[in-house]
Amino acid sequence: CLPANQERFANGKLVTVQFHPSAQVVMTAGYDRSVSLFQVKNFSLNPKIQSIYLESFPIYKAHFSVDGEQVIATGTHHSMFFVYDMMAGSIIPIPKVRGVEEKFLRNFELSPDGSFMLLIGNSGYLHLLSMKTKELISTMKVNGRCTASAFTPDSSKIYSYSKEGEVFIWDVRSRKSLHRFDDEGSLEGKCIAVSKNNQYVACGSSSGVVNLYTTDACLKENRPKPVKAIMNLVTSATCVTFNPTTEILAVASRDTDEAVKLV
Repeated sequence: CLPANQERFANGKLVTVQFHPSAQVVMTAGYDRSVSLFQVKNFSLNPKIQSIYLESFPIYKAHFSVDGEQVIATGTHHSMFFVYDMMAGSIIPIPKVRGVEEKFLRNFELSPDGSFMLLIGNSGYLHLLSMKTKELISTMKVNGRCTASAFTPDSSKIYSYSKEGEVFIWDVRSRKSLHRFDDEGSLEGKCIAVSKNNQYVACGSSSGVVNLYTTDACLKENRPKPVKAIMNLVTSATCVTFNPTTEILAVASRDTDEAVKLV
């Protein structure tokens, strides 16, 4: 296959590559302050659909909304974020979310049902926003610093992973903490994922170890035993993700070249 972004290579580091939820489109975004959309064709050239440029806004993360009509983009050093409405072709800046006092807003997650946006703040704060209005619904707090979060497939719970290696499980409706457990052997939490069938939770830490748990054990035990500890990475695990059928887990580290393993 040709490079997906053959028609417009980025001038800086790419931070996001994502397929559109329903169309044959791939998005790239990164430090060169641009979001680009390409049509994915069979082994032939992937024509560029469009690029948008965000003035002095190096992108930290970009994500399609669940309905595929919007792209949400956060910056590397900003407390604001942008919404790109693909239907209207307009770029909407969200300068300040009322009630969210954060110097930088970088990391976020979108709920699978399309209702919520979770902003991961500093000092352990998690801000739950309405996806429709981008207004604050509620704020939750973990002990220490939150480094990663993931919604369950039915959008009813949130798993939040702290820098100290603890995982907190939240009920989305009540915003109450249901349970917390220690990720075995974790020196520093880095990334977390819940499988699409809600059977497994994967936790990746700074040591490069990725622990795989059953969700049953995560909800009941304070020190659950991993079903499997994946030791293949030698640098910090910065990305874990399950494929849609929960048959493959991808683990990766951005700290070294070609550090991607499929389990």
